[in-house]
Amino acid sequence: MADTRAGTRAERVDGQALDEAVRFTSELIRIDTTNRGGGDCRERPAAEYVAERLGEAGLEPVLLEKEPGRTNVVARIAGADPGADALLVHGHLDVVPAEPAEWSVHPFSGEVRDGVVWGRGAIDMKNTDAMVLAVVRAWARAGVRPRRDIVLAFTADEEDTGIVGSEFLAGEHAALFEGCTQAIGESGAYTFHAGPGLTLYPVAAGERGTAWLTLTARGRAGHGSKVNTENAVSALAAAVARIGDHQWPLRLTPTVRAALTEIAALHGIDAALDSPDFDVQGLLGKLGPAAALLAPTLRNSANPTMLHAGYKVNVIPGAAVGHVDGRTVPGGEEEFIATMDELTGPEVSWDFYHRYDALQAPVDVPLFDRMRAAVERFDPDGHVVPFCMSGGTDAKQFAALGIVGYGFAPVRLPAGFDYQALFHGVDERVPVDGLHFGVRVLDHFLMDL
Repeated sequence: MADTRAGTRAERVDGQALDEAVRFTSELIRIDTTNRGGGDCRERPAAEYVAERLGEAGLEPVLLEKEPGRTNVVARIAGADPGADALLVHGHLDVVPAEPAEWSVHPFSGEVRDGVVWGRGAIDMKNTDAMVLAVVRAWARAGVRPRRDIVLAFTADEEDTGIVGSEFLAGEHAALFEGCTQAIGESGAYTFHAGPGLTLYPVAAGERGTAWLTLTARGRAGHGSKVNTENAVSALAAAVARIGDHQWPLRLTPTVRAALTEIAALHGIDAALDSPDFDVQGLLGKLGPAAALLAPTLRNSANPTMLHAGYKVNVIPGAAVGHVDGRTVPGGEEEFIATMDELTGPEVSWDFYHRYDALQAPVDVPLFDRMRAAVERFDPDGHVVPFCMSGGTDAKQFAALGIVGYGFAPVRLPAGFDYQALFHGVDERVPVDGLHFGVRVLDHFLMDL
């Protein structure tokens, strides 16, 4: 790439870039990178595809594996200002499973029909991978580059634990991210239709922490016909019921406070969060569909998800095991641990199966202002608002390097395209127009840094 930032937006984002965003999305979907967990995935074909597209743009991507076939791709675009902090742009290559019989089209067809690209990964998140590829290739054709270094990371294993993906990169290849202080990744800047005449683009400025648990109850094995007061299955079932019924207390973190305040204001409501009689449920009831963005992040949560015990109906097993998907708001970790100790009781032990701390990122910073400006430039009627993700992304692993992450993967969706339902859902798909929007927004944002 040339050493200049010159060039208008029209010169950078040409018809080829828009077409490539669609074609790359479709072709990446056709590469089946289903992650079933426990190491059952192979991202290498998609990684090689990405590396080839980057190489054609004059970049020098590196392919990195912790385990054979679990491939990550990293490349750096040198910025025009070598003294500026670098920005990390990351996206994952794996996808969750899809059952073809449940879909209107085959989930790995990448079919483009009626202005829509269909398939697993169309939203999560091969579309964003494709848009990033299209943008950097457009820059190469125009002979321009951004002010800041841009580090691109296309990761493995995000849909499981990230151990062979972002955790591996951050832990064993930290030098590749030298100078990166901020990052953008998935799950933000998508269209959210919040009611008549109100269009939001929520940008993630926080994530709840991951606290996946294994519960173990041990008792006295015996015949199913005998009285047994040390029944491991009964002890586990009682603990799981207590966890499922627990009502977690409200915890308003700075990101959630900002989200409540801004979304309430767009509804003409003064949130009055510090009022002694503040009623969060009452406020949510006035926010219509937007309440769905906020409700999952107001408190910690713990949902029992799996149970394992026994091998025969007339045998009381000596042990029973359960799993819980726990999530913690920033600052809620100690409360979560103490509550789990109380709810499991003396007959059930627990430990973390997988754990990552919650994240928070400031919203009163120039980077957030530029994300807001980039989206609203191309949708003047839209409103960018901060929010906290209920789940998590690779931003957690990169945070170990001191990189502050935001969810910013822009895509425009018409009414009826429910992002939350499409995310890991059946008939996942993305409008071609939405991809074009994302390319334009990403180009403008990255060049405006």
